[in-house]
Amino acid sequence: MRKILFRADDLGYSEGVNYGIEKSVKEGLIGSVGVMLNMAATEHGVSLLKNEKIAFGQHTNICVGQPLTDPLLIPSLVDEAGFFKSSKTYRTAEKDFVVVEEALLEIQNQYNRFIELFGRKPDYFEGHAIASDNFFTALKQFSIQEGLTYSGLPENTNPNAIETGSFTYINQTKSYLIMESMKPDYDPYQTLRNLSTHLHEDGVNIFVCHPGYLDAYILNHSSLLIPRTQEVEMLIDPKIKQELIEQEIELIDYRYF
Repeated sequence: MRKILFRADDLGYSEGVNYGIEKSVKEGLIGSVGVMLNMAATEHGVSLLKNEKIAFGQHTNICVGQPLTDPLLIPSLVDEAGFFKSSKTYRTAEKDFVVVEEALLEIQNQYNRFIELFGRKPDYFEGHAIASDNFFTALKQFSIQEGLTYSGLPENTNPNAIETGSFTYINQTKSYLIMESMKPDYDPYQTLRNLSTHLHEDGVNIFVCHPGYLDAYILNHSSLLIPRTQEVEMLIDPKIKQELIEQEIELIDYRYF
């Protein structure tokens, strides 16, 4: 049977985002949720969903909020105020400024925070999309060290626009990823229907979503806004769920791997 994994990133980004993800899980298609461990709204988001029978992942973040590591120990990752450098800073940099060893310190502390909140290892492990090969090198290295299910990015792919047909391997399973939420005129309904009519049958298909509602924090700290609300509506639409049933598409989560 053809398979789709619906993943929601950014739990903890803000309370508005948390509520949108909660609705997308409890009333919709999301079965895997990535947690941002360093944010002020992290505990709020976890409290909304901790008892749900879904897969929880570490959505490692080094581009928004404050680190869990002493900023003095990770100077390549933070600005003068001790906050993470922004996504824009990564995008416009002439070279990759992330020091792998410093990234590993923050990754470890976010991992420790996940275990503190959930009492166990994450079901999967990945990173908030930024333009830094060194960051993803550190993620992969840490996942091997800890024996984690690493959901990396396809090679030679823009981390903010993963096109149809892009794939990687997760625990030896070929995994096709798509994420189009940053595209102009993004329509999640059309993206899903294009995906569902052209599913790859030699692996699994992962639809990376960022559902959420908007609040003051997200409006001031993210460039991804309206598509978050559009994805909530698509993910909870009973017509979409019925279409997937009629097409005999199996919904899985990261515990499948």
